[in-house]
Amino acid sequence: MFGDIYRGKKVLVTGHTGFKGTWLAMWLLRLGARVAGLSDCIPTQPSIFEETGLEGRIEHHFGDVRDLDTVKNAIASFQPDFVFHLAAQPIVSVSYAEPVDTITTNVIGTTNVLEALRLLDHECVAVMITSDKCYENVEWLWGYRETDHIGGRDVYSGSKGAAEVIIHAYYWSFFRAPDCKVRLASGRAGNVIGGGDWAKDRIVVDCMRNWSEGKKVEIRSPQATRPWQHVLEPLSGYLTLGAALSRNPALSGEAFNFGPRAEQSRTVLELLGDLSRHWHFASPDQAYEVTGNIPFHEAGLLKLNCDKALFHLRWEANLDYANCVRLVSEWYYRYYREQADMHALTMAQIGEYEEQAAARGLAWTR
Repeated sequence: MFGDIYRGKKVLVTGHTGFKGTWLAMWLLRLGARVAGLSDCIPTQPSIFEETGLEGRIEHHFGDVRDLDTVKNAIASFQPDFVFHLAAQPIVSVSYAEPVDTITTNVIGTTNVLEALRLLDHECVAVMITSDKCYENVEWLWGYRETDHIGGRDVYSGSKGAAEVIIHAYYWSFFRAPDCKVRLASGRAGNVIGGGDWAKDRIVVDCMRNWSEGKKVEIRSPQATRPWQHVLEPLSGYLTLGAALSRNPALSGEAFNFGPRAEQSRTVLELLGDLSRHWHFASPDQAYEVTGNIPFHEAGLLKLNCDKALFHLRWEANLDYANCVRLVSEWYYRYYREQADMHALTMAQIGEYEEQAAARGLAWTR
């Protein structure tokens, strides 16, 4: 997998206690990497980080990416071969309540990681993760390309757009030199769903919490359309990008979109209906009700054009919609109803994802 590039390498993941960070750290362990993590807290209760016992399997460090000395010390002491920067304030609704924290975490935190990388004196590959929300969303029908306008109408989107601007500026100011030992690129993805996400104001999370308690879930935007993708889809893109950067310096400074297949786009209503069937509801009416209560602005349509990742990285999405929904439902159902070993289940789902990708002949499986 990924040309075996991560085996035996030191990989630092910021935000490793979060949903995506935990899945990434576990996949890296499966790939034979030595993993360290830097996060400021356990962000949710329950926590996939705790439920999978990840703390005992990696070098785990608490620290705030908004503190430059903390970031510099973490990177200088671990001397990573790869850095995946995922630490962020990731929730749109929270950005309305805590705009300053959102901006400082997403913009200053990113700047601090870049500054610490600038001071490294050994070769390192850095994949800086932002979001599909970094684009100025005008809700057109086609996917956004990496060259489209950056920005947003809400603080969260603005913070992600600003992070991309800072990454671009640091590359051209410090990392573009031929003798530079650090290669970096940014990865953009969104609408990620998967087992172990318990973040606030996310529709799948709300479903799983409520259904586990025998309650209906309230839907505020039933016709909002999203290109839903399983968490392993963008992670396969980030890992592909890191491997490609290590081999090809010409990719340094570039940005890449990672999104699902075109047919993955579904309304919230369709997604919940499909999820509810895996929870054995006799009728979707037992699973949810529409309230129409929208307390903050949310885009109705946002999808990405991933042609650049296909052309330069030979990356493409793996799962179809049905398998995406099945994996998500299975993870939560077995957690809430069967008290399963979540480390074993998570690793098994990664293995199944790899097997499906290999059967399809995807480039990163070799």
